[in-house]
Amino acid sequence: MAPIDPQPGIMDIALYEGGKSKVAGVTNVVKLSSNENPFGASPAAKEAVARSVHELHRYPSTDHAELRAAIGEVHSVDPARVICGVGSDEIITFLCQAYAGPGDEVLYTEHGFAMYRISALAAGATPVEVKERDRVTCVDNLLAGCTDKTRLVFIANPNNPTGTMIGMAEIERLAEGIPDNCLLVLDGAYAEYVEGYDGGARLVDVRDNVVMTRTFSKLYGLGGLRVGWGYGPAHVIDVLNRLRGPFNLSGTALAAAEAAVRDAAYAEKCRNDNTRLRSILSESLAEHGVPCDTSMANFVLARFADQAEAEACDAYLQTQGLIVRRVAGYNLPNCLRITVGDEPSVRRVAYCIGQFKAGAR
Repeated sequence: MAPIDPQPGIMDIALYEGGKSKVAGVTNVVKLSSNENPFGASPAAKEAVARSVHELHRYPSTDHAELRAAIGEVHSVDPARVICGVGSDEIITFLCQAYAGPGDEVLYTEHGFAMYRISALAAGATPVEVKERDRVTCVDNLLAGCTDKTRLVFIANPNNPTGTMIGMAEIERLAEGIPDNCLLVLDGAYAEYVEGYDGGARLVDVRDNVVMTRTFSKLYGLGGLRVGWGYGPAHVIDVLNRLRGPFNLSGTALAAAEAAVRDAAYAEKCRNDNTRLRSILSESLAEHGVPCDTSMANFVLARFADQAEAEACDAYLQTQGLIVRRVAGYNLPNCLRITVGDEPSVRRVAYCIGQFKAGAR
């Protein structure tokens, strides 16, 4: 019999590894590995989930009209040009399916989100990694990396796992400079953590080649329900909706997301608490000789002397019931990504890293 082979590129995909949540032999662990909101979802979202159980026998909305309307009101975007997905990951997958294939290239930065490469390979396209500059997206390098085969350019702003970001002037320069038949995708998974930043929505409104993605998994605390959205030109959203399954989001997820996005007071409280606790964490680590770049997200990237020290610190933290994220797979072998938890968690992880550093000396 002839072998049954998958499409080219599929077997080049390394399985995505989420943040650890357990340590063998250790109970009462503190998970700081997945950039989750330590305060959870808003009370309004939880109430919406509770009410949704009475409709579990009903199919959910196919057009997500109520959630799109809420997103439009809160974020001042046109709901007709919003698409909702199973996390922003699904929107990224749709973009690669729709606009990249064999012979095409998909650009992303060297420390960019792993799903860019995975989704490109799944579509049969060639992923192209572009150098950053001191862990910051470099527009010059991205523009130099574009060829007549480039169809998509992905940047996360703020970036994961570095936490760094670039200004709108640089993003506009990138949008202006990419090839005419190419889309710029602004991944705004952490945009809500930046006061006054629209994630690129205004740029989407004035250009025909820019798409923005967002998620409810971070600030809104709905990672377990998997809800994301995209905003783009009408011609792009029309294409993506042709790929989207009619019932890709459950009724429970839709109800929770609508309640969450409308609860502006809770979102602002979470953002303010994160900003305060992020400062405490980064300043405490600096006092222990562990530098971090200025983060605009809900995590910091702690830099150690080398990979051996980073791995030794991670191992020590696990013995203390603290789970952080190794990021060697993101070309950062000497770093650990640490989620900004609640205040006890922040102070505990900073103290334990200080203990490790003291012992290492």
